[in-house]
Amino acid sequence: MDSKEYTAGLGELRGIRDDIKKLQKLLADLVSDRDKRIVGLGGYAKANADRIAPAAGLSVVDVVALVPHLGPQQPQDAPQTINADASAPVITSGPQTAAQPIMEPVGATPPDLRPAAPSLEASVDALLGQVDAGQQADDAVAEPELAAAVAEPVTVVDIEDQAAVPVAAGPAPVQVTAPVPAAAQASPAQASLAPVAVVPVTDRVLPSIPAGEAGDRWMTPTANLTSKRPNFTQQVRQMAFLDTLTGVLVCRQQQVRLDLGSGSVAEILNAVYATVPPEVERIYITAGDPWHRDAERYPYLRDAVAAWLAGPLPEGWKVESSRGKDRMAGHLVHERRPVGRWQRGDQHTEIRSVAEWFDPAGADPALVRDAFVLMWKHLHHQWDDVVLMGSPSQTGRDLWSRTIPVKTNSKWADGYPVMSQEVRGLLHATAGQGRTELLTPPLVPQQLPRWTELDRTFAYAKHCWSSGVGEPRRVSAAVFAAMSEKEQTNALFAPSHWQIRVTVPAGWEHVGLLPAPVSGDKAWAYPAEPGRTFTTWAGGAEVNLALRNPLMPWRIEILDGLLWEAGTPLKEWSTKLKDVWGALRAVSEIHADPRQRQAAALASRGVRAILLFGIGGFAQRPRITNGQVLLGQEHEVPDGAQIVGFTDTHVTWQRHDGFSRDPNAHPEWAAGVWSAARAALLSTRMREDNVSVGALHLPPGSIVAFRTDAIYTTAEHVAWPYHGQPGDYLLKGHIPDAVQAPTTDDEFFLLQAAGRARYDADRLQAVNP
Repeated sequence: MDSKEYTAGLGELRGIRDDIKKLQKLLADLVSDRDKRIVGLGGYAKANADRIAPAAGLSVVDVVALVPHLGPQQPQDAPQTINADASAPVITSGPQTAAQPIMEPVGATPPDLRPAAPSLEASVDALLGQVDAGQQADDAVAEPELAAAVAEPVTVVDIEDQAAVPVAAGPAPVQVTAPVPAAAQASPAQASLAPVAVVPVTDRVLPSIPAGEAGDRWMTPTANLTSKRPNFTQQVRQMAFLDTLTGVLVCRQQQVRLDLGSGSVAEILNAVYATVPPEVERIYITAGDPWHRDAERYPYLRDAVAAWLAGPLPEGWKVESSRGKDRMAGHLVHERRPVGRWQRGDQHTEIRSVAEWFDPAGADPALVRDAFVLMWKHLHHQWDDVVLMGSPSQTGRDLWSRTIPVKTNSKWADGYPVMSQEVRGLLHATAGQGRTELLTPPLVPQQLPRWTELDRTFAYAKHCWSSGVGEPRRVSAAVFAAMSEKEQTNALFAPSHWQIRVTVPAGWEHVGLLPAPVSGDKAWAYPAEPGRTFTTWAGGAEVNLALRNPLMPWRIEILDGLLWEAGTPLKEWSTKLKDVWGALRAVSEIHADPRQRQAAALASRGVRAILLFGIGGFAQRPRITNGQVLLGQEHEVPDGAQIVGFTDTHVTWQRHDGFSRDPNAHPEWAAGVWSAARAALLSTRMREDNVSVGALHLPPGSIVAFRTDAIYTTAEHVAWPYHGQPGDYLLKGHIPDAVQAPTTDDEFFLLQAAGRARYDADRLQAVNP
C-alpha cells in the first residue's frame, strides 16, 4: 500500500464513520418514536401490554416500564408469590387507588428564601470563627480472626444493587395555563400576573395524589409493617473467587488453576465443586464475564446473559426454587452483574460478579479475597455481628437494621413505619437518582478549550444526617397558602417531597436546576431556557436551591406535597460506614506492603458501595420475578407472566409483581439523599474553608456534563479545597488542550477515560520528572 492508497482508504473510512453516525441517529429517533407511540397506545382504556409488546418488538416488562398502569394488579385475595429477587414472601395489600394525572391546580407561591446580606461585622466574625478541622483517620488495624467471610440473611429481603428507575404514569400531557414568568428580581409575592398558554416541555406526566379522602388515605403507613432491629444472627455462607480468564480459583488459603472449557455454567460448576467442598455457596467472578461469552450472537447483552444462565446443567443440578424462609430463588438477569442461583439436593450455590462491590482493576483472585477480609475486619470494629452478604445493598440494609433503636422509651424503639404502597409507588415514579446530563453544541462550543472532571468524594455519605420519619403530612396548595411565612419556610427546609410548577426566570444563562420528566432512557431532563414552565416533583433540598441559588431565584408554585418529621434514622449507620471507609483509605496510603495497600483501596470502595447501594435498596423497586420451565411445559408458566426467551431445553419467563411487604422499604429516605446530592452538585458551602462550590459557581456555558456526583467543565483554574472528606470535589481528570465536544454517551466516556489517563500521566511526570 502506498501513501495514495492510504489517503484514499482514510477517506473511505471517514465516509463509513459518517454513515454509521447517521444510522445511529436514525435508530435513536425510531426508538424514541416507538416509545412515544407505546405511551400513546397506553392511554387507550382497553390497552393490553401483551398485545403492545409483540407489536413493538419488546417484552411485556419493557412496555410496563413505559406505561406502568398496564402492569398486572394483584387482587386482595391473591396468593403469595415467590420472587426470584427477594427472600421475603410477597403479601400484597388490596387494590391501590389509581395514581391521578396532574390536573394543574392553582399553586401557592413560597416565601423568598434568599438570605439577607450579612453585615460587615457578621462577615468578619464568621471569618475569625473559622476552625481548621483538618483530617482525622482511624488507622488502627486490628487483626481478629475472620470468623465468616460471607453470609446470607434468613429473613432479609434480597434487594439487588439496582437503582430505582422512574417510570411513566398517567395519560399524555395536555396544555396548561401558568403565570407569566416573574422577572429575575421580582418578589415571590408578585404572582398576580395574566395567565398565558404554555406548551409543556416534557412528554411524560408524573402521577399526583388524588384529591380528598382518597389521597388522604395514602398518608396512613402500611398496617403491621415496621422496620425493627433483627433478633437473629445471619446465616454464614462460604465463598470462592474465580478468574474465568486464567482459571485461577481461590478459596480460603487454597489457590488452584481450573480447566473451565468454554466457561458455561455446567463447566464452571463441575470444575469448582471438584475442588472445593459443597459448603462453598457463593462463587464470585473476578474477571472474564463468562455470561458474555456468546454476546455476538444476540442483539442485546441481556439476551446473552439470559441464555448463559439458562444453559444446560450438570446432572443433579437445577435452578434454585426455594430456600426455606429465605424464599430466594431463580436468577437475576442483569447485563453486567447477573446473579445465578442453582441447587443440587440440599446444596445451594450462587455465581455473582465481584463488580457488584468494586471494580477489581486487574486484581488477581487472592488479592480480591484479601480485600473482602480487610473489609470484614474493619466493619467488625463497628458491628460485632457483621457478615458480608451477597451484595452491597443487602449488606448495607442489614447493617443499618442493626442500628435501629431498641432502648426502652427511645422514640422509634417500636420500629420505623413503612409508607403506604401508594406513597412508595409515588416516590418510585417521581424521585429520580443521580443527575446524568450531557450538554452538547450549541449549548457548549464545538471545540472545548479544555476538559476537567471534578468528582464529589463519597457524596451520598454527606447527606444522611437528617431524614423524614413517621407518617407523612399532606400539604396541598391550599394548606401551604394558609401557612405563615415562617411555617412555609420551615416546611421547605424539613424532609419533604413537593409537586411544583416551575418557571425558569428571564435572563437565566446557566444550567437547569430542577428535574423534569421525559420519556426514554434518561427519564429526566433539566430545562434551562428562560420562560420555560413545567410541572414536576422535587425534594425540599432542590426546591430550596431553586429559590435561593446564588444567581437568581426561580419561580416555584407549590401544588401538593409530602412533609415528614425530621429524624436521624441513617446518621449512626452512615457515620460508622464513613469511619470504616476513612480507616481503609488510610491503610491504602500508609501500609508498607503494596498488595495490602491495593487490597485496602478495594475494600474502601466496597464500603462505599455498601452505603451507596444500601441507600438505593431503601427505594425498593417494583419487582420482576424471573423463572424457567422445561421446554414443552409452558403450561407451568405462572399466570400473568410473559415468556421472554427460549433455549434448547428451557423457557424463560418474567412477571411484574409490584411492591412487596418489605419491612425495610423506605423510599422517602433514598429520595431525600438523592435530592440533597443533586442540589449540592449545583451549590454547596464548605464552611471550614468559607468557599462555595458546585456547578453554579463556574462560568455559564462552561458545564459540559453531569454524571451523578461529577461535574465536567471547561472552566479554567478550578481550585476548590480538597481534604479527602465526603462531599469534597476531587480533581479526577484533566486535558489542558482543546478537544472536540462529545455529542453521544460513547464519545463522552472516551473523553472521560482520556482525561483521567492524561491527568494521571501528568501527575506521575510531576513526581518523577
